[in-house]
Amino acid sequence: MSSLPVAAVLPLLLQALRDAPQVLLTAPTGAGKSTWLPLKILEQGGIDGKIILLEPRRLAARNVAQRLAELLGEKPGETVGYRMRAETCVGKHTRLEVVTEGILTRMIQRDPELADVGLVILDEFHERSLQADLALALLLDVQQGLRDDLKLLIMSATLDNTRLQSLLPDAPVVVSEGRAFPVERRYQTLPAHQRFDDAVAIATAELLRCEPGSLLLFLPGVGEIQRVQEQLASRVASDVLLCPLYGALPLTEQRKAILPAPAGMRKVVLATNIAETSLTIEGIRLVVDSAQERVARFDARTGLTRLVTQRVSQASMTQRAGRAGRLEPGLCLHLLGKEQAERAAVQGEPEILQSDLSALQLDLLQWGCYDPASLIWLDTPPAVNLAAARALLGQLGALEGERLTARGQKMASMGNDPRLAAMLIAADGADDVATAAKLAAILEEPPRGGNTDLSVAFSRQAPHWQLRAKTLSQRLAMPSGSPDVDRMAPLLAQAFADRIARRRGQDGRYQLANGMGAMLDADDALGRHEWLIAPLLLQGSQSPDARILQALAVDIDALVAQCPHLLSQSDTVEWDEAQGTLKAWRRSRIGQLTVKVQPLAKPSEEELHQAMLNGIRDKGLSVLNWTPEAEQLRLRLQCAAQWLPEDNWPAVDDASLLASLESWLLPHMSGVHSLRALKALDIHQALLSLLPWSLQQRLVSSLPTHYTVPTGSRIAIRYDADNPPALAVRMQEMFGEADTPTIAQGRVALVLELLSPAQRPLQITRDLSAFWAGAYREVQKEMKGRYPKHVWPDDPANTAPTRRTKKYSA
Repeated sequence: MSSLPVAAVLPLLLQALRDAPQVLLTAPTGAGKSTWLPLKILEQGGIDGKIILLEPRRLAARNVAQRLAELLGEKPGETVGYRMRAETCVGKHTRLEVVTEGILTRMIQRDPELADVGLVILDEFHERSLQADLALALLLDVQQGLRDDLKLLIMSATLDNTRLQSLLPDAPVVVSEGRAFPVERRYQTLPAHQRFDDAVAIATAELLRCEPGSLLLFLPGVGEIQRVQEQLASRVASDVLLCPLYGALPLTEQRKAILPAPAGMRKVVLATNIAETSLTIEGIRLVVDSAQERVARFDARTGLTRLVTQRVSQASMTQRAGRAGRLEPGLCLHLLGKEQAERAAVQGEPEILQSDLSALQLDLLQWGCYDPASLIWLDTPPAVNLAAARALLGQLGALEGERLTARGQKMASMGNDPRLAAMLIAADGADDVATAAKLAAILEEPPRGGNTDLSVAFSRQAPHWQLRAKTLSQRLAMPSGSPDVDRMAPLLAQAFADRIARRRGQDGRYQLANGMGAMLDADDALGRHEWLIAPLLLQGSQSPDARILQALAVDIDALVAQCPHLLSQSDTVEWDEAQGTLKAWRRSRIGQLTVKVQPLAKPSEEELHQAMLNGIRDKGLSVLNWTPEAEQLRLRLQCAAQWLPEDNWPAVDDASLLASLESWLLPHMSGVHSLRALKALDIHQALLSLLPWSLQQRLVSSLPTHYTVPTGSRIAIRYDADNPPALAVRMQEMFGEADTPTIAQGRVALVLELLSPAQRPLQITRDLSAFWAGAYREVQKEMKGRYPKHVWPDDPANTAPTRRTKKYSA
């Protein structure tokens, strides 16, 4: 083992750990940094306390722990142990713990000083998992405030450590060049006319026919692994073993993929990007890289995650190719054109920038961090995703203002996804605990494909679910009884009330309580039920409706009886135009879904009026009697707010008026018991009541309804939301007026629509004096011929105005 590449830098690394609180180690995959180095640090590093090794993937964590224990001639649980979700293997003599996922975060939350820990190693940090980023932020905080003697080693397989070095400028950087055999990299574009699975299988089988050795095939997801495996089965020789490799596989199947092929055989390992790093897969000489990966992207607007299949980064392609050069010179076939490969992103995007951050937000609040910017991050969590996380925590009753409630503290202590934590702490009684724990276990690792009915999965006795449920029950510190199918719906409703769904058609389409659409396959048996609760949803890439992955049929009446807090009530009005009456209804809703509607029998005037106001809010202000006078008053108020901002004018936009119906409309509704009576309400007078007497006088003087022209006629001013105020007046009545009239204390000029004797527009102007001096001449010539009995003077600005013809002008 001393011939491993990382052995050459061991003295340098041990010295760096003695001298500095943080150390960066760059070593390529296969250098021994995960499966050898931690033991040497344990043996020679002088570390006072345990070593914690964080692995971002469970499959890798278990195998790293197994390998390290084997090197000591022991089994996991002795000197070397591991902890992960649903599985713990440590003993009282364990000095090196391999942990994964949120385990390290929980350890820090329980013991912020990490009293018995001397060194934390963050492995495969270049993968930039969400948990690794959070662990780094918390550990740096611990070092700064609580433990200046705690050591931190950040290990990465890539040389792109520029940002880490800028974040930790005083951290020594140790580089192991590694040792790899040369790998020939080829590029081959898949035929456009072939299905992806077929094309990958054909290219892989062809490479196996031409080249010796075992092969590692990278595919984006489990579905592709299963389909390509089917295609390959009939295309490869009998001495080729097909070994899938992904996290949900049983341990025995994972070991088959990782260990060397039996004598006289070779193998094809079909893996997701889980095989890029950490895992040492024995005997690989050939790699086929589909150049694709599946990543989860969180949509803060919908609160859902969608799976996106995308091209991998150049760094991932390099990592994948490197797998072929561990034992001897190898070959990697990338299934895309070389030009496409060169255009790929240099590095992958960190999870923290594209994930649901509700669990991270809960962890931060439990840590006492109310402003994420106060911690040190490589990439600051996006504000929009943090806002969505806070909204969800508020919905679950975990937040009050910026701080965790007592319920939120309990949720945080569970270490689960916040929704599942809310469900678990809501369990009351032994059977409830058993039911909630089993549901959480299933939802953490749901069944793949097949039946969407959650009750079917709940009826199964899968060992990994049972083990996880037992762990969760113990964490609740309550006795566990028997899982009860009848308790499923009320427990799920504690966490997924917004995902209660009602059928809205016969083709598997549903509406969720949060207003979104969701769908089942048209032939899914669950579709016969009117009401579901759908805890597992996936945002569709093609359809706006979310895809229902797991759901439970519910008896909505029974659910409401068990969980009355789900319901909210509102009174609304429906108009009967024919009879001229109002019908008041009380609606009981779960979110945006109506559960029950009942008429309000002989409501009191107060109830009826409140129902009317709700009805107006439902239908909009247009149901009221907006006379021209009322419309113009509203426009004048809008204009006043714009032109005379020094005064406190009331807002009269739709939203403001609807929100304040109680203050301006309700006082005028006495005796209004029907639609006819409501339609007869004087909206002008109601609107005017928004203004105190002083503002009423100010409105009359500054934005009058009429303007008195030189003849003494009072002409209505026409106010408009999008145009300046206008005055339509016969031209003869404006004779003697030299300048354009103004309103709003002279700040706004009226637009003059000067009309002919027949009331037809002759000229529109905002500058009357310029019109009299200029364009009027043309109008005068034309009008003298057309209306000879009317006055058309040469100097209109100084001519007496008139409403009459020449015949009566004397």
